[in-house]
Amino acid sequence: MEEKIYIIGHKNPDTDSICSAIAYAELKKKQGDKREIIPARSGDINDETGFILKKFNIDPPSLLKDATGKKIILVDHSEPKQRPENSDKGEIIEVIDHHNINFQQATPILFHAEPLGSTSTIIARMYFEKNIDIEKGIAGILLGAIISDTVIFRSPITTQEDKDIAQKLKPIAEVDDLEAFGIEMFKAKSNWKEKSAHDIINTDYKEYELGGKNIGISQIETVDTSNLKERKDEFIEIMEHMSKERNLDTIIVLLTDIIKEGCLAFISGNSLEQIGKTFGKEIKDNEIYLPGVLSRKKQIVPPLEKAFSQ
Repeated sequence: MEEKIYIIGHKNPDTDSICSAIAYAELKKKQGDKREIIPARSGDINDETGFILKKFNIDPPSLLKDATGKKIILVDHSEPKQRPENSDKGEIIEVIDHHNINFQQATPILFHAEPLGSTSTIIARMYFEKNIDIEKGIAGILLGAIISDTVIFRSPITTQEDKDIAQKLKPIAEVDDLEAFGIEMFKAKSNWKEKSAHDIINTDYKEYELGGKNIGISQIETVDTSNLKERKDEFIEIMEHMSKERNLDTIIVLLTDIIKEGCLAFISGNSLEQIGKTFGKEIKDNEIYLPGVLSRKKQIVPPLEKAFSQ
């Protein structure tokens, strides 16, 4: 029986999580890997990712509900809380990521992590370094993932290599204008009117253990936060329910305006004063505004980890 390997991103997958899984599976096949390589996902595909997959005519990965007994490659994460269900009952054989490292395993594996703006940047570079042809569709989803994770190169996580790789992918994907493509992507993700606060929060939601505290952080990227701000009471109600249900100390929802380049943060939990001090802001009515903040990974998680560890 042919061995099956599942390549999968984090729970509540974003564009990079989905697209890097698809592209890395294709890379392995083109390198002659004889195993059955299956791109997979841990949750629903968001509107932005759906837009990109449809634009480049790429099928979505299959849903993997339970990793028990399966061999898996993690992309775009290593945090235990973000892994597929029962991944501890399967076998992790490889990791490719661009986030902080929170990983422990008894057996040695290939672990590839770099401080880049996107996991897809790493995978695209692998194609170029190995002189493996990239089809238009794969180039397109890699490009979309890089633009998404770097917030059209506005995020402080952006590196020169992200920009260089995007420029190399651009003609292959037949994308004329990266800025226009990026705005089109974010508009596809910004249609929140028909969605409940619960669904919006869980579109890009991650949990962390920071200094012994369980913290949930959702990031909602949009071209206009005004409609979401009007629903604050609805958000806070859901956040309080999630805190109790998931045994969280604090939950934060970041409404990220990619045009104005800042975050309106809703915060619920028992660490409001400490969080306010961390960012030099007084939290009033469960909210603060953080100008210039676009990156959860670089501008939110590290200072919170430092504050909660003291």
